[in-house]
Amino acid sequence: MKEKKLTELQKQLIRFYHHNTFLDYIHVQIVPLENGEVRAELSIDEPHVNLYGIAHGGVLMTMADTAMGAACLVYNKKVVTISLSMEFMHAVPLTQRIMTHATVLHNGSRTMTCECEILSEDGKMFAKAHAIFYVLGKFVETEETEE
Repeated sequence: MKEKKLTELQKQLIRFYHHNTFLDYIHVQIVPLENGEVRAELSIDEPHVNLYGIAHGGVLMTMADTAMGAACLVYNKKVVTISLSMEFMHAVPLTQRIMTHATVLHNGSRTMTCECEILSEDGKMFAKAHAIFYVLGKFVETEETEE
């Protein structure tokens, strides 16, 4: 099996999210993608479900918030969430593996707007989120070279 070569930014994103104890607690994995971005993945297990035996909405919102924040970090912007909304289309059953697909819609200097889909491995959409983020600054300080 050929090992994927990670970009430096992907390595930093994975390290950054590895230090998020809440993501570790609920077992969300940050997975690098070929295009240089990352996505969140999770297999729904007993601790993730509500009293009806389906994924708790808070788990899905956490995944979406994390994925959209990571999408902002790809633009080298460290952000915090201003607002977050989600539409739930289908219940996510126990043992279902889900993943995120996050997109930056607006890349501003002070705010960023994103959307995120929560999907099955075969592309079934369970939920869609929309969020606005406040830009705190750069994720990684880069050295500026003078000419």
